[in-house]
Amino acid sequence: MWLSLILLCIIPVSAREPLEKRIAHTNPAKYRVAKNVHGGAGELHYQTLFDAETFNTNVIFLHRGVLPPGGGIGHHYHNHMEEMFVIFDGEAQFTIDGRTSLLKGPAGAPCRMGRSHAIYNHTQKPVQWMNIAVGSIKGKYDAFDLGDDRVGVPLDPRPVFITMSLDPSLLRPVVGFHGGKATVQYRRALPPEVFFTTWSYVDHVLVPPGASVGKHRSEGVEEFWYVIRGSGVAHIDQESAPIQAGDAVPVFFRQVRSFENRGNEPLEMMVVGVARTKWAIDVTDVP
Repeated sequence: MWLSLILLCIIPVSAREPLEKRIAHTNPAKYRVAKNVHGGAGELHYQTLFDAETFNTNVIFLHRGVLPPGGGIGHHYHNHMEEMFVIFDGEAQFTIDGRTSLLKGPAGAPCRMGRSHAIYNHTQKPVQWMNIAVGSIKGKYDAFDLGDDRVGVPLDPRPVFITMSLDPSLLRPVVGFHGGKATVQYRRALPPEVFFTTWSYVDHVLVPPGASVGKHRSEGVEEFWYVIRGSGVAHIDQESAPIQAGDAVPVFFRQVRSFENRGNEPLEMMVVGVARTKWAIDVTDVP
């Protein structure tokens, strides 16, 4: 009985809920409006899909939202955490360490610990946006604003900072991915060497109709799988639930996960892995 109570205490509350309740759903009706975020221009519309209590690891939050025309997040530092702004469409001006370049979606730019960053939508169209944050200390958020909205600043023709592309043309075929069915398109978009925290990787996966990602588990890494487009079915341990564009599926330590596409359109996903400790990256396929 005592062992059961101890195990219950170390499992996040969210992990004790049924899978369909653990999956976070993007819902624009739930977006909150934030003005002049970190001294930025205009507005940001967003919701929190996961927070610092969701995972055992040092994930602080997953935010999903929209940068309206003229909206942005001002120039600021993070000294004890790392973030990454991602855009799924359109284009935006990304700043890292005071240098600004135009990125076209789907793309992102990680802001490593001790660096500064900002983003600005200079266009006349809303941009689909995401923010991922991972701390060096569990639950610890920090920021130091610079009072700089980055509007009208000079642009470098090529970024002089690390960027991430989610261009499907960069994916490569993998037959029987983790023992799954047919051929899946896969690419590691960001490796562990990019990050100073226990943020370990960002993967890009495209599952064609009739294909699947097979069963696998990690002892030292937790993940979330965010559905960029399409629909399918997520299997976590003994549970299954439908997923669609805008859903984020949390995967905790030792959970067996697999994903399949039963529809007629490609199922495209972004996978974020955060380790228990730095370099504790492991994946075991499950027969």
